[in-house]
Amino acid sequence: MLNKSSKCCNFLKVTNKSFINEKGERRDMKPQTKITITLGVLAVYILSMISLASAIVLDSVNQESLYPGQTANIQIDIKNNLNDDIEDVSVSLDLSETLFTTSGSSEDSQDDIAEDDKETFSFDIKAPSNIKPGDYNIPYNVEYTISNGSTEEKSGSFGITVKAKTELSYGVETQNNIIGSKGKLSFKIINSGLGDISFVNVQIISTNGLEVLGSGEDYIGTVNSNDFETASFDVLYKSSGASIVAIVTYKDFENKQQQETVTLPVKVYTQEKALELELITKSKTTMYVGVVMVVLVIWFFYRKWKKAKKDKLKREKQQEA
Repeated sequence: MLNKSSKCCNFLKVTNKSFINEKGERRDMKPQTKITITLGVLAVYILSMISLASAIVLDSVNQESLYPGQTANIQIDIKNNLNDDIEDVSVSLDLSETLFTTSGSSEDSQDDIAEDDKETFSFDIKAPSNIKPGDYNIPYNVEYTISNGSTEEKSGSFGITVKAKTELSYGVETQNNIIGSKGKLSFKIINSGLGDISFVNVQIISTNGLEVLGSGEDYIGTVNSNDFETASFDVLYKSSGASIVAIVTYKDFENKQQQETVTLPVKVYTQEKALELELITKSKTTMYVGVVMVVLVIWFFYRKWKKAKKDKLKREKQQEA
């Protein structure tokens, strides 16, 4: 490119103090002319370098879904914006300061890229199993040969995304879950995936064997990776063999709206079974009342007996007198 640009000055043969024009005549060079030619040559050089730098561009990046511990194919398109073909085009990835490795070669090449055309370079990149899902930069280097035979290079980076699979499980926890009793029911969401979920909402839409007291909807917010959160509801337990149906809505790691319908059994005990399992203790009020009554009866007869004995002794003394 630089050679083409410099053709505009080929008719000048410049020396330190003079120049020979295209008719072969020597002319003295004025100081202003020297400065003008110097600036012109410098401008041509700078423009040529800018042109070369922007001539080869990374046009696009196509990436398969990449998850921790897995491999995905990455394809990058390199476009030739030069006014000429380029040859021996090589693209290499510099993964030395990243967490990634390649499955296969970290370099791909094409014999040439025609003027104003593009070619695809393909790589298989593997993410480590302990990587945190998110966006990462991959440095690359492009090396190619231009028409004058010189080799040029360009470096840069492109972004890839490590995704996270959503892995949720559900359960219920209960308090005072005995037929005829009011208690608490906690709907538990366990996030065992590598990505957080957000805007989590739980709505109980159907029940069997229990009644939800108050609102049947609870907003949780965020459930972090490797953590859990609960939605709590006040309920009245009516019969054994109870169950609930709930709708869970949330946004996954990729900010996509998700919805799941979950049916869970709820364990409810009879009074007898709860006593057997010592979940509750039998009331001792009746026993306490009985004991008090017995004490009162004993005290009453004791007082009566004591009074009768006292009266008898009094009569005997009166008779002796």
